[in-house]
Amino acid sequence: MKLIVGLGNPGKKYDGTKHNTGFMALDYYLKQGSLQLEREKFEGKYIKQVIKGEDVIFLEPQTFMNESGRSVAQFAHFFKIKAQDVLIIQDDMDLPLGKIRIRATGKSGGHNGIKSIIRDLGTSDFNRLKIGIKHPANVTEASVISWVLSKFSKEQQKLMDNAFEISSDVITDFITGKDCQFLMNKYN
Repeated sequence: MKLIVGLGNPGKKYDGTKHNTGFMALDYYLKQGSLQLEREKFEGKYIKQVIKGEDVIFLEPQTFMNESGRSVAQFAHFFKIKAQDVLIIQDDMDLPLGKIRIRATGKSGGHNGIKSIIRDLGTSDFNRLKIGIKHPANVTEASVISWVLSKFSKEQQKLMDNAFEISSDVITDFITGKDCQFLMNKYN
């Protein structure tokens, strides 16, 4: 069984913001298959499907970004999903806008959602699909918060839509059993 998680913040106020890149990428994938997150459990919206013979749970935690790990860990423990079968889709300010990077393990890189998942899963050995949102021009704590909670411009959204299309391919490859090394070689 695979667990694919898009990170973001719940509520209309955060729709379309840079910090909701994980939600947007997962929604893009689901829309292609005419799927939507229709159930709620363990502080998250989810859908469970069989895709290409694999049981898959798609999840968007509703805990707000900084506590995403609570929902992810509850799903992983309840459904007995190993960390290497988890794919987290996240925004990343250290990457150029729309750039994709895949990692099999690692530290949080300062991302509070990832910190929470590492803490609550008890391991950092889960897969990450990072989508670049770049750094704001002036890096202060206030500017970073303002940046991640701002919406994409039309030009930025075009780059992100391309990234979401590639992300859908990554998700499909992950579901069909491609390991992280294969994904890194193909997409990084």
